[in-house]
Amino acid sequence: MLNRREFALATAGAATLGSTALKALAAGMPTQDALIIDAMGEIREVYTDSLCREMIDSGINSVTVTLCDPKSVEAEAYEWGIDGILEYDRLIDKEPAFWIKAESVADIQTARDHGKIALFYLFQNSTQFGKDLDNVDVFYGLGVRSSQITYNFQNWAGAGCNELNGSGLTVFGHELVEKMNNANMLIDLSHASMRTMADTIAASSAPVIVSHSCCKALNEHNRNTTDENIRAIADKGGLFGVTQMRPFMTRQINDAVHYYYQHIEHAIDVAGIDHVCIGSDRDHRRLTLTEEYIAELKAEQGPNFDRSQWPLYFEELNGPRRMETIWNGLAKRGMGQRDLEKLFGLNVLRLYGEVIG
Repeated sequence: MLNRREFALATAGAATLGSTALKALAAGMPTQDALIIDAMGEIREVYTDSLCREMIDSGINSVTVTLCDPKSVEAEAYEWGIDGILEYDRLIDKEPAFWIKAESVADIQTARDHGKIALFYLFQNSTQFGKDLDNVDVFYGLGVRSSQITYNFQNWAGAGCNELNGSGLTVFGHELVEKMNNANMLIDLSHASMRTMADTIAASSAPVIVSHSCCKALNEHNRNTTDENIRAIADKGGLFGVTQMRPFMTRQINDAVHYYYQHIEHAIDVAGIDHVCIGSDRDHRRLTLTEEYIAELKAEQGPNFDRSQWPLYFEELNGPRRMETIWNGLAKRGMGQRDLEKLFGLNVLRLYGEVIG
């Protein structure tokens, strides 16, 4: 495993490319030499072998995945957390040609060396810990490397983005932040209220991440983040991940992908290129809103399913090669090679190295 000094040296050299790769990058195309990490994305058991191979062929090296339904509470949350880990462990064991369970940044390079994708484990809530801080160690021991402090509503630690009172980090939340810092578990503030987010950034001794959000300055949405908090994340060395959830950015459905690029560019303007990444929060399948797929969504989301919000995706980013589309789109808008490399992977590699190890 890389120590932190070795990691820093490795990161500094990660952008060194051969002449063939440089020509490809100059043409606006990502290559296998460009590290590509999705800071929060979906991987599903129903993916076909051909889809998985296409994802790998597109250059994706690592994805951080959500383990279970984040809406569970109390004992159910703990049980669902364990089940979520076992579910992904089984998927990786079943499809070892495609996936590697990632517990350190060294596993990303192992995946690259073997033509696979490294999967990091994330909880989108902290309810699985209950009020027992020892559970942070339990889940860390089972491979979990990041957790959100809240989901959409109030929990023991703080308030979510849909909570009416907008309260901040609680006394227990402060204890949880300290425990996660000591355990080298990355704190994710996606879905947090703006006050809980600000409190946690200030309380944490380690950099934090908002893995999947958009910019409130461009579109007033509960799930979006203020410039003030984006800047605070950067000031503490953290990362702001721009999601591909279309309703966070626009109600326009067709020819709307430019809104996504605008949110990336705005986040970079606020935080700086070293503190922005991509957290898609999206399926990798090529989706069509068939009755069968709508039924699947209704079964998954129950009363939370809102047909009026669909499709959640931009059609241009609908499928396993979307990172190539984004790379090319941003290159055409004037983003340079080095900045693309940071946005697509090097920034996440740096943060994971500093916090997770």
